[in-house]
Amino acid sequence: MTLTVHTVAFDDARPLLDLVPVAHPLAWVRDGQGLVAWGAAARLEPGPGPQRFEAADRALRHLGEQARITDEVGGPGGGLIGIGSFSFDHDAPGSVLVVPEVTVGRRDGVTWLTTITEGEGPAGPLPGIGTPPPPTRDRPRYAGSSNPDLRWLEAVATAVERIQAGEADKVVLARDVAVWAREVFDEVDLARRLTARFPRCHTFVVDGLVGATPELLLSRRGDAVTSRVLAGTVGRSDDEAEDAALGAQLLASEKDLWEHQLAADSVREALAPRCELLDHDAAPRLLRLDNVQHLATTFEGRLAAPASSLELVAELHPTAAVGGTPRDAALAMLRDLEGMDRGRYAAPVGWTTLDGDGEWGIALRCAQLEGARARLFAGVGVVAASLPEAELEETRLKLLAMQAALDPTGV
Repeated sequence: MTLTVHTVAFDDARPLLDLVPVAHPLAWVRDGQGLVAWGAAARLEPGPGPQRFEAADRALRHLGEQARITDEVGGPGGGLIGIGSFSFDHDAPGSVLVVPEVTVGRRDGVTWLTTITEGEGPAGPLPGIGTPPPPTRDRPRYAGSSNPDLRWLEAVATAVERIQAGEADKVVLARDVAVWAREVFDEVDLARRLTARFPRCHTFVVDGLVGATPELLLSRRGDAVTSRVLAGTVGRSDDEAEDAALGAQLLASEKDLWEHQLAADSVREALAPRCELLDHDAAPRLLRLDNVQHLATTFEGRLAAPASSLELVAELHPTAAVGGTPRDAALAMLRDLEGMDRGRYAAPVGWTTLDGDGEWGIALRCAQLEGARARLFAGVGVVAASLPEAELEETRLKLLAMQAALDPTGV
């Protein structure tokens, strides 16, 4: 298949998510910058397997070798790109990299438009851009979890016992909540609500998976790479002094600092062999979001040899922040105890270019939408000092982000 790809400067200052039609949306937006797209010039589905990231990367490059590409703007995000998300488990289906028909990008005050058509002729008329119709919203109804609360508490207690016995240092256990409504959930409307409430997070939309992740798994621009690790969580307070005290408590928590260190170590161990230089924060910092505070560590490095963003993602996933450590032992425990299919939750989501630049987050604070049905997800890191009831409460705090976004009376 031969594709004709044309990227030009685009004079439209509206918020990116206001440009997206309701049908087949894609998005990766933070602080007013990023990409929105729609349509599918190609769908690259690598299938299950531990090589699914590399397979998607190869398929995109093969497509690019046959394409006629004109980029009048330059910079990462122009030309032929893939926007995708991957399954958490390597043996699960659902991984996809979509090459959009239309992409609008914005970075550093520059907005561009990419159109892709099949064949070698000129691009056709621009489809889709316009003011979307007002969304039709219905209140969500909550229909329980794959693993009921009592059974999930028992699973956390069992995990603590197994960790204390030396089976692993940390395991991340997640839970889901089923939701239904009388109206079809609007992916773009939900994305707008999330980006309004969490502007510092990456809001994403890929194949019905919608969320706002605070965790940047990997950014690659040339030989420069960045990763931001989050682990350790506490709530927020409307009272400024109480909110500061909660943050100080998190920074002093031995349990949370240990959990965070394990997550940071897993990123360092994956990136250090690839980098000639790798720096990171000397100590975790607080990342304050609308509903929670996290411990955060940022890594910045310079690659020693060429490696695409998806090659690096393949080595990073799953980090200890979403799987546990040691990796194999933690994943085995997770499968024994979690009691649900994660699908694409807690897995890489983002975009890549033909030359390997890209940004990939971890699909957290998200929902899988299927018509008028949805599943919401939240997870916690379990270590030897964990209390099951505290871990359950942490999942409730995290679930509030999506529950508030689904509330028709909200923003």
